[in-house]
Amino acid sequence: MANPGKPNHSLFSLLLLFPFFVLSSSLYSPQDNHLVACGSTSVPALADHRRFFPDSSCHLHSSGATFAVSDPSRDSPPLHRTARVFSKPSSYEFRVKKKGTHLIRLHFYPFSTSDFNLSSASFHVAAYGISLLSNFATSVPVLKEFLIPVDAEKLVISFFPAEKSSFAFVNAIEVVSAPGDLIGDTASLVKPDQVEIFNGLSRQSFETIYRINIGGPKVTPFNDSLWRTWVPDTEGLGFVKLDSSASKTVSFSGRISYRKYGASREVAPDNVYSTARVSDSDHNMTWVFPVSLGYRYLVRMHFCDFASVTLNQLYFNIYVNGYLAYKNFDLSDATGQLLASPFYIDFVADVGSSGLLTIGIGPSKLSNPSWVPGLLNGLEIMKMNNTFGNLDGQVPLVLTMEDPAIRGIGEFIRSILCGFAFTSLLVVVFILALRLRAELRNTLGWSPLPTDVPGSKLAKGYTVASGKLDF
Repeated sequence: MANPGKPNHSLFSLLLLFPFFVLSSSLYSPQDNHLVACGSTSVPALADHRRFFPDSSCHLHSSGATFAVSDPSRDSPPLHRTARVFSKPSSYEFRVKKKGTHLIRLHFYPFSTSDFNLSSASFHVAAYGISLLSNFATSVPVLKEFLIPVDAEKLVISFFPAEKSSFAFVNAIEVVSAPGDLIGDTASLVKPDQVEIFNGLSRQSFETIYRINIGGPKVTPFNDSLWRTWVPDTEGLGFVKLDSSASKTVSFSGRISYRKYGASREVAPDNVYSTARVSDSDHNMTWVFPVSLGYRYLVRMHFCDFASVTLNQLYFNIYVNGYLAYKNFDLSDATGQLLASPFYIDFVADVGSSGLLTIGIGPSKLSNPSWVPGLLNGLEIMKMNNTFGNLDGQVPLVLTMEDPAIRGIGEFIRSILCGFAFTSLLVVVFILALRLRAELRNTLGWSPLPTDVPGSKLAKGYTVASGKLDF
């Protein structure tokens, strides 16, 4: 019998570890989780504890030489101290276990070695037949994130030098199968005169342009179950926030109430839903974002009402590009009458000639002066593929990046095919000529002979006789 005066150390240890087990079991575990440290010979140590393996274990195909390079200064982060350089078109091939939307992250950290200055690289990148980057070059560290629907057993990511004298490079690659609820199939298409239903959203490809923790601090991959980074909505981050004096930031230390079939932690983490910016006047809160022309954009707005005293005291209007996208939005009704419960709305918007995308939160006529006039917790803006199916470039990438060596092989194959076609045509003509000759003989051989013509003239006429022959 156990002594009641002594604590049960085993049970005490389990109780201490229980929160860790609960947290671990709730973490997202993707079926496809390819993490590649390009050019590396070891597994770099990362703060978020993920393990990126050397690309020597990957299926790497190249039409020329590839080079593993290292940062001689070692000033770069561990994951970005090595890179793979491609002198010719090259590709990585990844096995796909789970079909559907996949997150593709490409890490570019340009450094200089005695042989390569990665800042001078200029290249194209394609994946699953989609142009991701066209004539890409960077002199600063860049992380590019894409969401691609994959309906095949493999995913190929290709790198193509933009010119003969140029080269391509990449420091690290992530290919992760996304949760099923990350991209829904419907959204609201905001037009100048109306808002329509946009169907087929899950079949589109996206590039993440902005991911912002409105009113909160930076969220790192360590605190996000999908290893994303959320930046704060402060000045100097590539966008302009208007009327910042008409708002204030608020935070919440309580428990976020995630609902079944509602927004999950994979849609956005606690750190996003537990901070917000709220209006403190009758003015709109407005954010303006520079974006590329020629594309539509998915605008995802995250909401979590922890600022209201009670339910049904938060009504506001949502504006996209200055147009009313949602009138009298009732967050309590949207969350099933729950406070501190996350909710998000997807809008699809075109961009005018200004190249600016404007997002606004404004007071509703249903609101009371003592209530919170408006609130926003998080914001994501993603570029959608254009009519060519590309995320960068107006023409299919395969038509613009053909390597001379590959083109020579292609021309050789085309010449063989053309020669074969021409030879086949000659054979067909020869066979038809033989058939024509045979049927000509048969037709004239069985014709009745005229009785009033001398034999000599008949023979002469036979040699020049002609008639209609049916084949």
